[in-house]
Amino acid sequence: MRLTLNVDHIATLRNARGEEQPDPVTAALIAEQAGVDGIVVHLREDRRHINERDVRLLRELITTKLDFEMAAVEEIIRIACDVGPELATIVPEKRQELTTEGGINVIDNILLLKDTIKDLHESEIEVSLFVEPDLNHIDAAAEIGADFIELHTGVFANALSEEEQFDELERIRIASKHAKKLGLGVNAGHGLNYQNIKIFRELTDIDEVSIGQSIIARAVIVGIKEAVQEMIRLLRK
Repeated sequence: MRLTLNVDHIATLRNARGEEQPDPVTAALIAEQAGVDGIVVHLREDRRHINERDVRLLRELITTKLDFEMAAVEEIIRIACDVGPELATIVPEKRQELTTEGGINVIDNILLLKDTIKDLHESEIEVSLFVEPDLNHIDAAAEIGADFIELHTGVFANALSEEEQFDELERIRIASKHAKKLGLGVNAGHGLNYQNIKIFRELTDIDEVSIGQSIIARAVIVGIKEAVQEMIRLLRK
């Protein structure tokens, strides 16, 4: 599995005091040197962490892949098309949520998402939809032209019992295999950490995992380079 690092919470720490440090762009560059395969940022409508300066500098400076998480709203679509990330991952967004709470409902938003994918494709940006491991939504994602899906792993990560965890892992396994048969690339993320990745890495149809909070939390103790390399060793053991 490839590893992409979400650096949003470096910006959260910076913004807590309205300071300039720590800089998520610097963190991203260190993470690249440590071996990550890409950088993820979520430019939210409320700009609670990542801002446009961060996104534009990352586009200019990083040498791996930029994955631009975004809501399907006109302002953010316009910024994405102007910045030109390699991948745009469309996620649901609620103003009051602490973090993304689940996958986007592709079926109920099919016309909006189809138009958004069209706009992004016209700017030569590949598109991923952040979805639950639900076959109906995966089918809909393929039908409207998505290039990838990113499977929401929050239920797996938050499972309270081993039985629940393995049931959700099997659901993800079936969903990822189904998506591959439809020709979609398959990414996954949300709540993955240094413990549960040891089980999750056995899924053979997942191309890439996006991890943020657990690596950034570990980096507070050991630094970005070591935190990233610890996760890479676990992924590729």
